[in-house]
Amino acid sequence: MHPNTDSPQRHWDGSPRTACPRRSQRVTTTSPSRLLRTGRGDRCRRCGHRIDWYQRADQRLIALHPTELDASRIPSPARWHLSSGIAHPHGDGSAWCRIPHLALCPARTPTAPAGQHIESLRRQLAVRTRRLIDTGRFTPAPPTDYEVHADRSQPPRPVVQLLLGRYLADAPLKDLQCVAQNRQRTRCPHPVLHPTLPQGAWTLLPASPQRGQLTLPAALMAIYDLSRLPFTEQLRWRIQRCSVHAAAPGAADLVPAGWQVFDPLLHAAHLHTRLPHTQPSRHGQT
Repeated sequence: MHPNTDSPQRHWDGSPRTACPRRSQRVTTTSPSRLLRTGRGDRCRRCGHRIDWYQRADQRLIALHPTELDASRIPSPARWHLSSGIAHPHGDGSAWCRIPHLALCPARTPTAPAGQHIESLRRQLAVRTRRLIDTGRFTPAPPTDYEVHADRSQPPRPVVQLLLGRYLADAPLKDLQCVAQNRQRTRCPHPVLHPTLPQGAWTLLPASPQRGQLTLPAALMAIYDLSRLPFTEQLRWRIQRCSVHAAAPGAADLVPAGWQVFDPLLHAAHLHTRLPHTQPSRHGQT
């Protein structure tokens, strides 16, 4: 009888070991969305249920319910469909559709009647949310993301001017994080704003509208101006990447860039008439 010695090439039963090579995930240059599918999953901070983030044709984001629903039971205004990773309103003629999470979220009050089927789904999600809260597996987030901010001298959502346009950030400048995927297949932890890289400057500029927006009365607003930086540096801010991943166009994005095209009417709550680190004078002037 021969001793049974373990071989690194075979399992204990003598079957050969097969190792599948790990392949890095890449996004083709012709893809309309640079976001990896694995980075789109998330959970609603208000109800705790799963959501899928998708980009729309206007580059804005929308949170869709992860399950496809019967299109015949969903009102036409609530139907969405996906094409090449981009979310489009209304159906695509198929028997199934997606629906925005806002229409089903039990933590939000619906603004319009959505139909009996959607109301039934909302009640089911409400029961699940209550179970998650009762068992301690979920704690609802506050109604707003920036009710309390540590550095009140800095705008929680600053307006940045770059590439001949103005954009509203989704976080303070120092908290803007690179959106690219690193070698560990996680989100890059490096910030976009780095002390060794060229930086912009806070300035007061007229709140002039951009093309296609309504005209507002002349007023000054605080803007973080990056227009004097080189084009490559402004582009790095626009795609929200650190200096390392800005030079690696083949790296995919795990999360979408958090910019929105600034509209003085839609984003009036984020208009600041004083520069950061300044205090109003006795006469109400900066």
